[in-house]
Amino acid sequence: MTNPRVRQPFRKRDHPPRSRRANRPAYAAVDLGTNNCRLLVAEPSAKGFRVIDSFSRIVRLGEGVAATGRLSEAAIDRTIDALRICAAKMRRADVIRVRNVATAACRQAANRDRFVERALTETGLDFEIISPAEEARLALSSCTPLFDPKIPGAMVFDIGGGSTEIVCRPGREAAIRVLSVPLGVVNLYERFGGDRISDEDFAAMVGETTGLLEDFEQEQRLAPRIADGQLQMVGSSGTVTTLASVHLGLRRYVRSRIDGATMRFDDLLRIGRMLAGLSRDERAAITCIGAERADLVVGGVAILEAIIRMWPVGRMRIADRGLREGILLGLMAQDGHRIGERVVH
Repeated sequence: MTNPRVRQPFRKRDHPPRSRRANRPAYAAVDLGTNNCRLLVAEPSAKGFRVIDSFSRIVRLGEGVAATGRLSEAAIDRTIDALRICAAKMRRADVIRVRNVATAACRQAANRDRFVERALTETGLDFEIISPAEEARLALSSCTPLFDPKIPGAMVFDIGGGSTEIVCRPGREAAIRVLSVPLGVVNLYERFGGDRISDEDFAAMVGETTGLLEDFEQEQRLAPRIADGQLQMVGSSGTVTTLASVHLGLRRYVRSRIDGATMRFDDLLRIGRMLAGLSRDERAAITCIGAERADLVVGGVAILEAIIRMWPVGRMRIADRGLREGILLGLMAQDGHRIGERVVH
């Protein structure tokens, strides 16, 4: 496992923090993906950890990386602006330890080192570019509280902007297996567009993803475990939380109704195909999707369809949690805090 680089490059706070409990240190985690920049600041609590502050912004850092192999200056500028906000929130909370990770876009970009140096110089945030295996491990750690203890096997997937990570633990004592698929919502959007997608293009996206999953299934032979009811599935990504929001008819996103919810595969397929058949403007008009995600959701739907057809578990838990929660759990455990299963927002 990669050792986290933790540091405190922050000046004394210039604004009071949000409501805090006495003598409880604050920790922070930044997940910088191909599409989103996400921050979570939290303090240990008796039943897990309590979120003090959070931040999320679509920055599209990986825009164009698949074609050019480089992070664009415009994308870097957008990301640095978001990271300045993250750093300010950490200062206000008097964060004592932080781990900042970057994923697929930075793994692929030839100028990643220059970006990391600029982020450190301009925001004080030091980034670690993590491997797909570490990305999957963190996702698994954060989603473990959602597992049904009666089912021994578990699969967690995270559909990202530039890649999709799948981590599987076939049984309670089995070794963890990881697959990283080089397809995500941003690179599929750049290849197939984000407006109304033809049936042929949608089938091509599903087919390409399926082809990248087949070897993993042949190696792991999960089908017999699924047939015996010995494997459960958790989906952790904006794609599945969006579909759950549409399914529940939410006018605005409500985390407490999404995280831990269960959805049947039939409903996921139905809603996904409905969204794929809409234009960008029609998807944007759905309030829980909005204009920023309207052009990206179809690629995620295609990846999701390939996953649930390859492994027909029948239903999945929806997780509004991911790398940030996994990082925080790890940092707090390293400092001797006994962390339970609950995350209080």
